[in-house]
Amino acid sequence: MATLVPEPADTEMAASALRGLDSALDADTPVRLRVGGRDGDLLVPRSALAALVQVLDSFARGEGVTVIPAHAELTTGQAAEVLNVSRPFLVGLLEAGLIEYRTVGTHRRVKAASLGRYLREDDARRTAVADALAAETRELGFA
Repeated sequence: MATLVPEPADTEMAASALRGLDSALDADTPVRLRVGGRDGDLLVPRSALAALVQVLDSFARGEGVTVIPAHAELTTGQAAEVLNVSRPFLVGLLEAGLIEYRTVGTHRRVKAASLGRYLREDDARRTAVADALAAETRELGFA
C-alpha cells in the first residue's frame, strides 16, 4: 500500500497532463507516451492510463492517493478507511457476506480485490436505483 501526496507545484502540472490525456482515453488501442530520456516512447495499456488519469485528477485537486495492490490483505480498520465507513459498519458488511474476508487468529483480513468488487457492485446498485427513480419521476410528469 503506497500513499502518494502531491507537492504544491504538482497540482497545476497534473491538471495540464490531465487535459492532454483526455483524448487518449477514447482510443481503442494502447496509448503511446513520449517520455524524456533515451528510451523514447512507451506503450501504455488503456487500463493503466485510466488509473493514471484518476491519480492526476486527484493531484490536480490537491488530494493524495493511496494505491493498494489487489492481492493485499487489509485490517478491518484499513478496509473501513478505504470505503470511508466506520469499522463497525464494515464488520456488518463482512458478517452479512457482502465482502469476502478470512480470519487470522481472532482478526479479520479483507482482500483489496474484495473491496473493489464490493465498490463496483454497490455503484451498480446505486446507479440502478437512481435510474429507476428518474424513470418514475418522468412517468409522474415531474421532469
